[in-house]
Amino acid sequence: EKLELRYQGWNSLVLYPELAEALGYLAPVRLKWIGNTISGPQDIQATVTGDVDFGGAFNGSIVKLHAARAPIKAVVAYLGIDEATNGGVFSVESGPIREPRDLIGRKIGVNTLGAYQEYVINTWLEKAGLSAEEIRKVTLVAAPPVNLAQLLRAGQLDAVFLQDLVKDKLLSEGGVRALVNDQQLLGSRAFASYVLTDRFIERYPNTARRFVEGTARAIEWAQTTPREEVVAKLKQIVANRQRNEEQNNVQFWRSASLSAPGGVIQLQDFATYVDWYQKNGQLQPGQVKADQVFTNRLNPFQSRAQARVER
Repeated sequence: EKLELRYQGWNSLVLYPELAEALGYLAPVRLKWIGNTISGPQDIQATVTGDVDFGGAFNGSIVKLHAARAPIKAVVAYLGIDEATNGGVFSVESGPIREPRDLIGRKIGVNTLGAYQEYVINTWLEKAGLSAEEIRKVTLVAAPPVNLAQLLRAGQLDAVFLQDLVKDKLLSEGGVRALVNDQQLLGSRAFASYVLTDRFIERYPNTARRFVEGTARAIEWAQTTPREEVVAKLKQIVANRQRNEEQNNVQFWRSASLSAPGGVIQLQDFATYVDWYQKNGQLQPGQVKADQVFTNRLNPFQSRAQARVER
């Protein structure tokens, strides 16, 4: 078995595996941070190449990597949207951008291209009645999430898509206009998952199970623990890891953002994006089957989630 898991972190954010380690749920497995990433697609590519042992990304990005015959499996959901935790598109309050049509010929900042934020923006513009030609005239610009708010206020971007702590920090500072909210547009759902390679699961079955079990237990802890206690734990983790990062962002943590207990993955979490890619021609019909992209067999909360669905 493998007792040390290499991974990439995110600046000013605490990953659920990091929370699991701090809560003692991963032992005897330990985590080894090798640096930060700003891109889910890059993170799961690094997992495929073996540069890290696990990675996380938008479920659509996982679908596309699976379509490219990458030997990966999504094993636990880690990010979603609900009434407390959500994201959206924002413009400066004093600017001219007020509705979707105002964005034709303009630039929207996103954390990475071809991922969840692009899906939300395209869905929003389509529902607003923009044609495919008009949507193509809306330019998406990728930049690190922590820089997007600065680029918006500096006038280098006309709008930005922000989520999680970065979004709440921007709102707390004022002077911005919310154009669309993803939870109101799409409803509550999970949209990102951690992946392991098939070879990792086969070669290190107990390590894989401990990783998923520990991460799932950390998610369930965040789902059932008072918010103030969760925030205090996140602050402690950020302070202790000493990565020269903003330590106050975790105070904006609102919820675990996942409705299924312990990050159990639902079929719709992947089927939505399989359908989207087939619709826009990036996948052929039948090229990817959603139920082959993920597995819940390592998640100890699978039976509880299934029982809730059946009720």
